[in-house]
Amino acid sequence: MDSAFVIPGTQVRMGLDGLIGLVPVIGDLITTAISSYILVEARRLGASRFTLARMAMNIAVDGVFGAVPVAGDVFDVAFRANRRNVKILREHLERKAR
Repeated sequence: MDSAFVIPGTQVRMGLDGLIGLVPVIGDLITTAISSYILVEARRLGASRFTLARMAMNIAVDGVFGAVPVAGDVFDVAFRANRRNVKILREHLERKAR
């Protein structure tokens, strides 16, 4: 969702999150819903409340700032909430496994 494609002529990666987010309002709602799926899966995997709260904060920041026309689209490409959340979840699961 966050880094599937390289923007031609640059080294910047973006994903479906950035593309779908270009559609005003509906695009941002769709990407926030998709991001929330990762949160639901984290809960199902037994993530702690603190981990879930950090992930929810990333989704909220991405949703709020991503909703701003044009600047929000640039923010979506740079912030990469889904990648952050997957990293947070992986770290939590690794600690839990030890």
